[in-house]
Amino acid sequence: MEKTKLKAALLIISDTASQDPTADKTGQILSDTFANDGANQWSIYETKIVPDHLLTIQREVSRWCDGEESVNLVLTTGGTGFAVKDNTPEAINPLIHRHAPGLVHGMLAASLEVTPFAMMSRPVAGVRNETLIVTLPGSPKGAKENLLAILKLLPHACSQAAGQDSRAIHAGGVGKLEEDAGVSTKRKDPNQQHQHHHHGHFHGHDGHAMPKAHTRPEDRPVPNDPRAGPSNRYRKSPYPILSVNEALKTIFDNTPIFRSITVPVNASLTGHILAEDVKAREAVPAFRASIVDGYAVIVSPDGPSIKGVFPVASVAHAAPKEVPELQRGQIARITTGAPLPPGANAVVMVEDTTLKSMTDDDKEEKAVEILSDAVRADENVREVGSDIKAGEVVLREGDEVTAVGGEIGLLASVGKAEVMAYKKPVIGVLSTGDEIVSHEGKGPLRLGEVRDCNRPTLMAAARGWGYEVVDLGIARDNPRSLEEHLRHALQAVDVMITSGGVSMGELDLLKPTLERSLGGTIHFGRVAMKPGKPTTFVTVPHTKDPSTGSRSGPHKLVFSLPGNPASALVTANLFVLPALQKMSGKPGPWGLPKMKVVLGEQIRCDKERSEYHRVGLRAGEDGRVWAFTTGGQRSSRVGSLKGAQGLLCLPAKDAVIGKGEMVDALVMDGLSGV
Repeated sequence: MEKTKLKAALLIISDTASQDPTADKTGQILSDTFANDGANQWSIYETKIVPDHLLTIQREVSRWCDGEESVNLVLTTGGTGFAVKDNTPEAINPLIHRHAPGLVHGMLAASLEVTPFAMMSRPVAGVRNETLIVTLPGSPKGAKENLLAILKLLPHACSQAAGQDSRAIHAGGVGKLEEDAGVSTKRKDPNQQHQHHHHGHFHGHDGHAMPKAHTRPEDRPVPNDPRAGPSNRYRKSPYPILSVNEALKTIFDNTPIFRSITVPVNASLTGHILAEDVKAREAVPAFRASIVDGYAVIVSPDGPSIKGVFPVASVAHAAPKEVPELQRGQIARITTGAPLPPGANAVVMVEDTTLKSMTDDDKEEKAVEILSDAVRADENVREVGSDIKAGEVVLREGDEVTAVGGEIGLLASVGKAEVMAYKKPVIGVLSTGDEIVSHEGKGPLRLGEVRDCNRPTLMAAARGWGYEVVDLGIARDNPRSLEEHLRHALQAVDVMITSGGVSMGELDLLKPTLERSLGGTIHFGRVAMKPGKPTTFVTVPHTKDPSTGSRSGPHKLVFSLPGNPASALVTANLFVLPALQKMSGKPGPWGLPKMKVVLGEQIRCDKERSEYHRVGLRAGEDGRVWAFTTGGQRSSRVGSLKGAQGLLCLPAKDAVIGKGEMVDALVMDGLSGV
């Protein structure tokens, strides 16, 4: 069986080649070096050309290291010298989790045997997650010579970086490792001639043509670099502003539907969406049953019952037991829901009878008089399968099992102990910011501290929607601490809701941390709405299982909501809830129910952004639902959340909507109390 090859990705860093891919020949030379000198152990996963732009370099390298299909080795060429635009070391260093100075020393040692100008190079090497990253010089010959200096040892380094058992690798000692790698301690001939330049860029015109990007680097939004300092942060958001509908479409396009699982028919099924049609295992009722309290009788199929006095032959209760066959001329006392005795074909209501005599011990009825002769065959009898026939579809795929709709009772009645339903996502809620303190703290606030009201509010909302919620606590405004907090959190949840840290401040670190450190994709970072403009939606690749080394499950969703309380709650209802509904298998349309309401007071619209105005809802004497504002709508005003039952959907226009006019509203709490 052929051994699986290691995957290498090549990143060509050059302003010239990024505009004209034919100017590069380093990529082809490195590919040929792997093919000719790599002992058939390598495959080139991808080759990409980017300009000397720090954030663009970081984005591409992170994609190869953090994505679903991470590679074993990333090689960059170019940008390692002292020129003003040589940014490669500055781009790569922050990405590395564990540095590899030995590889750097090996490349420099080999280069210094050729020219003292090797001292002008600034190579970097190290491991990010399970991927080895090595920077090479920009000249084709220099890149090849540096690669050859370490090429035979790279399989060993990549295997260890990927988590292979170190003890097993080193079992034969250093000699065995050198033999397997094809290396020795002998020095190369110092008179061998080389030419290379670490500190410059040269991309010939006879090289291999690489794919050309169709967007300019300046048109691709990238987050702030936390290392750049406040004076160098963006003064204007780099993210294009989307309409609410565009944002929702983007979310739906990137939201997976979870797999189906087997769920027992009990309270744990509440809130799940069925993944397949459910058929009745058995008929309901499963036997001919009485629908009244009275007496089972035998009626001629072609005539009514006979009045008179009849002996009571037996008693049929709604409990399982053997009931003797009824003979003509006899009757049997029967209760509602009890099976008819064999032979009986109708039931006379107790109201149409009178007691004539008791048994000798005075404990049971002996004879009863039937007062009506109008009872016909099958009267007051519920036939087998008259409610539900065996094999009949009782619930459809896409139906929701609610706490009030009786679906659990229906499933239980037809003998279903378990059903296939879509798995519901687990939600994590995280607050961010050095200024945030727990609402449970007993001491007084210090200057600048703010009680954490978003986390309990969002957790309550998610639980109210019917989802399991994990409290992720408060993350501080420190890049390393935030990355560790986010990485740990995403291992425990399917969807993460964060609040704060997505605006333009120097300590708003969520976007850069999610994208650079966790390999996330920021699908949008601004929405044309009020409140909630900085709302951000990110997908993050599923992390590898440390026990198996494989990635399982769909990507994770991250909703980074604004820190102001009203903004956080509004955007959670508007964007998070619909995504959760889709993930859970609910058929569209997703989101809060919409209805027409009557304005109880005039409201001015925002001329630039659509607004979601918090309102209380009340039923008027005219039978219509009226909406009344909850007060000032400033996004930081916590009081506007009190009593909010709906969100008015106000269009972006320079106008006033008058009292009594009809407006669309999204209903948040099912009109309780209206």
